Amino acid sequence: MGQLKSQIKPFDISKWEVKEAWEEVKSHRGAPGVDGQSIDDFEKDLKSNLYKVWNRMSSGSYFPPPVRAVEIPKPNGGGTRMLGIPAVADRVAQTVVARHLVRRVDPVFHPDSYGYRPGRSALDAVERCRERSWKRDWVVEFDIAKFFDSVPWDLLVKAVEAHTDAVWVNLYVRRWLAAPLAMPDGSLLERERGTPQGAPVTLPTQWATSASR
Repeated sequence: MGQLKSQIKPFDISKWEVKEAWEEVKSHRGAPGVDGQSIDDFEKDLKSNLYKVWNRMSSGSYFPPPVRAVEIPKPNGGGTRMLGIPAVADRVAQTVVARHLVRRVDPVFHPDSYGYRPGRSALDAVERCRERSWKRDWVVEFDIAKFFDSVPWDLLVKAVEAHTDAVWVNLYVRRWLAAPLAMPDGSLLERERGTPQGAPVTLPTQWATSASR
């Protein structure tokens, strides 16, 4: 009986969810994270690596490694922005949570939002703009300066909690928010607000924030 109980996990995360998350991460490719492990390296011991992600996530013992920070130039010489590159295993774990959130947030999101949503593209947004250009002779454009860098964690977590009661989702979102950045000079930057751009879970959490306003 004791052996049977030891197999029970506190969080109901299926191995199939982790496998599907891996397929999505693999399709996007991407650079190695702070551990230097590439997509191909991860796949060499795929069964064991996916089991580790599932076992740790379903048991509540998953803690993300630091996110590798890379500075990339902005278009038109507008300086640089910091891109966060999680480790491959961490991208798999984040994608498990991201897929959970997308299923709940996307159906209630604004119909005129096209950025990075399933089944939508920039060309869809262009088509809608063309349609409306025949009906209106004005355009409103605005941007939130450094939104990803400054979003308060408490508000983001509240937004996530408004869309799911899955304890494990909220737990891991909090841990990802607090993961330090591994800077290009080798130092670790602890953060108190904001989310690095480039992580699979970043956009669904931002959607949750927007959909909860």
